Amino acid sequence: MTVLISGGSGLVGTHLLDALRARGERVRALVRPDSQAIVAGFGAEPVTGDVTDPRAWERAAAGGEVTAIVHAAAIVVARVSLDEFMHVNVGGTRLAVETARRLRVPLVHVSTVAVYGRSVEPPAGGRGCGEDFPFQPLSEHDYYARSKRAAEEIIRAAAERDGLSVIAVRPNVIYGERDNLFTARVIATMRRRVLPRFGPGTNHLSCVYAGNVASAILAALDARPSTGFRAYNVTRDRPPLLTQREFFGQFARELGIRVRFVPVPITIAAVGVAIWSTLQRLLQPQRYTGLAAAAVSFIVGENPYATDRIRNELGWEPPFDARVAIARAIQPTHV
Repeated sequence: MTVLISGGSGLVGTHLLDALRARGERVRALVRPDSQAIVAGFGAEPVTGDVTDPRAWERAAAGGEVTAIVHAAAIVVARVSLDEFMHVNVGGTRLAVETARRLRVPLVHVSTVAVYGRSVEPPAGGRGCGEDFPFQPLSEHDYYARSKRAAEEIIRAAAERDGLSVIAVRPNVIYGERDNLFTARVIATMRRRVLPRFGPGTNHLSCVYAGNVASAILAALDARPSTGFRAYNVTRDRPPLLTQREFFGQFARELGIRVRFVPVPITIAAVGVAIWSTLQRLLQPQRYTGLAAAAVSFIVGENPYATDRIRNELGWEPPFDARVAIARAIQPTHV
């Protein structure tokens, strides 16, 4: 099996390349020229080009050897316009779908729980929000979520119209080695040796290790091919699950840093965020994202996303618990 991957040099992509290499799979990666060495280091065959260029996809799919596609390339965080988010996240997805249609191969699309909306509350008495949870309104400034929801609309329509086999994997905040966003910020904050603790710290953060996301993608690739669209939440590490307090404490232990945790009442944090959001909207409207409240909810809220479907249908169990994952993130043993 030769798997074609877009976004192979990114956080999820490199963990997936690592997992595929461990299984002895052949991998071809569509990457920009400056990322060739990264994917080659993980044993993939690099094909240079842009995910928004149809000719790049044609080159990557040439030879008739590709048996599955994983589309992981996307803009996640950037100070660019909505048009640019749509150009890359939606335009790239459209070309991935067209390539899968032309080759008649399954497509695994790396989506996000942001498609549900940023303020998700699990049903009362339920086990969390499943994949059929109704989509909530999105902020006009949430370019990432808007573009990823539009991308899902494309793959769902293509699956229903053309009889493709399409799986959308929906992770939440991802951490791990080679992560320049969440993990890097946690480490930088820890090194200041003072960290706020919002609320009692007994909640479970809505995040998942990149290696566990990669294992879920493998489960999707191994699934019996069937036509149509199916989505799966991939939002938890292997038990035991760590509370907010335990999660950040584990980071401090792995870093060998003595961190002073300063309690911050949730009400004070909420007021501070409201003031900061108002000032940002007034003084720097071009940088306003409207996501500050979602950030507070992430820190103090419970992870609302259920993973029952992928466990029951694909037999997926995350291979890494958070303590092992944090150790790998702090002291990476891979390329």
